[in-house]
Amino acid sequence: MVARVWKGETRATDLDAYTKLLEDTGHADALATAGNRGVLILRRVVGDRAEFVFVSLWESMDAIRAFAGPDLERARYYSEDEAYLVSLPEYVEHYEVVD
Repeated sequence: MVARVWKGETRATDLDAYTKLLEDTGHADALATAGNRGVLILRRVVGDRAEFVFVSLWESMDAIRAFAGPDLERARYYSEDEAYLVSLPEYVEHYEVVD
């Protein structure tokens, strides 16, 4: 199994609104993609920022490709993300999940 990890930041005041957006977009799309084994949305407030970590679990790199497209290392964004994110990190990280 492979974990795909994306990290981003919003203003702390946007914590709940951006959580809802993640649930409606990336979370829903990942779960609807064959080969997905689950999603975790982690969040915390540090000062005036809200930090997010989006972890999606996949059975293979081919399953990730079906979700992310041919460039597996690039982050996948939705048009609404720009209204909330302080920056748009270009890349994600992949980790082997140890059972």
